[in-house]
Amino acid sequence: MQATDTKGTERREERLIEVPEGPGLFREDVPAWYALYVQVNHEKKVADILARKEITCFLPLVEKWSKRRDRRLRIQVPIFPGYLFVNAALDNHTHVEILKVPGSVYILKNQDGPMPIPTYQVESLRTMLGAAKDLTVHPYLKEGDWVQVVRGPLVGCVGILVRLNPKRGKLVINVDVIQKAASVELDMEDVIRIDPPRGGLKD
Repeated sequence: MQATDTKGTERREERLIEVPEGPGLFREDVPAWYALYVQVNHEKKVADILARKEITCFLPLVEKWSKRRDRRLRIQVPIFPGYLFVNAALDNHTHVEILKVPGSVYILKNQDGPMPIPTYQVESLRTMLGAAKDLTVHPYLKEGDWVQVVRGPLVGCVGILVRLNPKRGKLVINVDVIQKAASVELDMEDVIRIDPPRGGLKD
């Protein structure tokens, strides 16, 4: 439901700003999103096998024209080649099951173990894919204003605003763990500035 008056907008802004959450520390008994690095061109196959294993996964896809010379077709290709996202309680058994899938390479990690991805980053990317026709891969950014969309089909999305002109801008959704991002154009009037989410980019 879109906000239609100032009072409603204020209520919506207050509620939405509370949505972002950080990834927290890795715990093998708590489900979280993780970035799985796979062999390029094997993303769909890996996602299909994970689904059959009943392991929740998310492969962001966009439509593009194929490069075949004999005919042009609209095909779905990964936004981030070589990556898909899995949501699981990453105990040793599940970790092994994921990596046993042909084409899987490794789950991104640091010295503390696998790196959970903030839920808001995955959910905002899902919303953009479902609502936007002009979504593109965007250079990964570390600077810019954090904003939240408060009206329109992208309501609830949290990301970084790249200003194009006084009326239009780009909302950039970062996935920090893999240092990738996607962007979509939107009206400046549809966003509000917020503080950087917990677990988001740090100076």
